[in-house]
Amino acid sequence: MEPRKVPMRTCIACRTEQPKREMVRVCKSPEGVISLDFSGKLPGRGAYVCKQEACIKKLGQKKLLARAFSMPVGPEVYARIEEEFLGR
Repeated sequence: MEPRKVPMRTCIACRTEQPKREMVRVCKSPEGVISLDFSGKLPGRGAYVCKQEACIKKLGQKKLLARAFSMPVGPEVYARIEEEFLGR
């Protein structure tokens, strides 16, 4: 029996490729609400980021979610995501 293929994803902050299970998914729901998805199963468009504090902080500094989701993202969304990640 062949070993299962491990799904790989690229971090939108540092551009490193890692296994999907070792990253956090940022999800944009069909209604346009952006939130962290620790389960990886919420519906909507997803972008992946490393579980490192530096990568989470870089999201807001470089406005990476606005680029990934092709929509304007306010500073309050970045602050909420940072707080949600660091408080976990």
